[in-house]
Amino acid sequence: PTLRASRRSLSSTAHSSAAPAPSASSASSSLNDHEASQPNLWKGTRTDGGATTNLIGGEWTTGAGVEKWIDVNDPSTQRVLTRVPETSQAEMTRIVDRAQDAYMEWKDVSVLKRQGVMLKLQSLIREHHDDIARSIVLEQGKTFADAKGDVLRGLQVVDAACAMPSLIMGEKLEVSKDMDTETRRVPLGVGAAICPFNFPAMIPLWSIPMAIATGNSLILKPSERDPGAAMIIAELAEMAGLPKGVLSVLHGTVPAVKFLCEEPRIKAISFVGSDRAGKYIYDTAGANGKRVQANLGAKNHCIIMPDANKNFALNSIVGAAFGAAGQRCMALSVLITVGDAQSWVPELVERAKGLKVGSGFDPETEIGPLITPAAKERAERLIASAERDGGKITLDGRGVEVPGFPNGNFVGATILEVDTTMECYQEEIFGPVLCIVKARDLDHAIEIINANKYGNGTAIFTQDGATARKFERTAEAGQIGINVPIPVPLPMFGWSGNKASVLGGASLYGNLGIEFWTQRKTTTSLWRSEDAISVKATTSMPTQ
Repeated sequence: PTLRASRRSLSSTAHSSAAPAPSASSASSSLNDHEASQPNLWKGTRTDGGATTNLIGGEWTTGAGVEKWIDVNDPSTQRVLTRVPETSQAEMTRIVDRAQDAYMEWKDVSVLKRQGVMLKLQSLIREHHDDIARSIVLEQGKTFADAKGDVLRGLQVVDAACAMPSLIMGEKLEVSKDMDTETRRVPLGVGAAICPFNFPAMIPLWSIPMAIATGNSLILKPSERDPGAAMIIAELAEMAGLPKGVLSVLHGTVPAVKFLCEEPRIKAISFVGSDRAGKYIYDTAGANGKRVQANLGAKNHCIIMPDANKNFALNSIVGAAFGAAGQRCMALSVLITVGDAQSWVPELVERAKGLKVGSGFDPETEIGPLITPAAKERAERLIASAERDGGKITLDGRGVEVPGFPNGNFVGATILEVDTTMECYQEEIFGPVLCIVKARDLDHAIEIINANKYGNGTAIFTQDGATARKFERTAEAGQIGINVPIPVPLPMFGWSGNKASVLGGASLYGNLGIEFWTQRKTTTSLWRSEDAISVKATTSMPTQ
């Protein structure tokens, strides 16, 4: 269908269960208000306070029996943008029914046809890149430029999945005369992806292409805090020709997660989010015989050596620490200064102080709001704990005021000088907060990194090759950056966080991602050449 034919306006979108009317908004007139007031052109998501729908076997519906609704607020204004259903047990079961039915046909679709869907999806995401990014700014609060980066890093996995015919190839060997052993990858069945709020497009796009291009059907559970980007992507997948039921969208909170972990027809779960939720999913789904990959918390450290390129290093550190308001699993949250590099802290503070806090739609904004008032309160509490525990608040972003946005969840860039015993160092703050820890030398800095329980990523800034080599070999984090502050691998590689940052040992993309979403089937066959029926006649008298 054409894009126009596949969309509906707000007035014509039908829902089988209507959401209650939104409460009056106290938000002032703003660019956010202008964006939120525009007619909704997508089937599954709203911006006027109406209901976001599930996607069940190609049907865009909230489903029957919804007893609870979750508000999705613009974090800059607290305007209610949409309401998400806590999906009923009966509707969750119906989603799995449709996903299972779709899988039974999709698994037999050729890899070339699945590749064709990926190619069309790739094109549609590029065409609607800005639409998805605007939804992210509205619901999650990122700056528009950062939201476009969110979409791009997800699109790169779609790009990679377009090569699935080559990526999924098996192996074959003649192991004995006329005997062949062949190993091929086959899909698992119905899978589920439980996604976090901080990357509303990227994490769904790390899951959807890997799961469905390998022949599975997938139930996507977006974050209930910002589901709009995922709903747009699901509609684009429909427009790309993905059969009904191959991709489903299920909304909800703890009951939905519990259902996905316990439903026996779901064979695998991919999760990105908090430690507490990830450990529950790993334990519960694993006990029910499912494959699980769970990506949890992080506390990413960066060493700055005295020989580093100061200007480049300081700019890189500011961007990695405070970009996305610090709400990244690979955000730089601890800076370890070695020796004389400690003297660069005042200049780092000045650069961070100059970052503009505001609405993501303001092109000059560099730090947007945190996702919820509770996230803001937690960040401010952990900032205050630095002084309580004997540290120093070198730059305080609490109490920042943004003209025109009195109700926003804003925290400005914050720099704390601390030690490793303090709560603000030990906790993942998930805000625009950088902790600075002093180290005597490189060995001491690496000891600090390796003593931390998390292992998502780490980085070093240096101009010395031997220093870089030692760091790369001895730092225990799974993703190493050398003069690169956020070392997230591209899709031709695999995500390789380790230690307490992961459970399950798989990867979200790359070869290990394909391993997660497939199982190997090995066949050994014997076709004896002497049993072949000869096509040449013989005129000799048989003697045997």
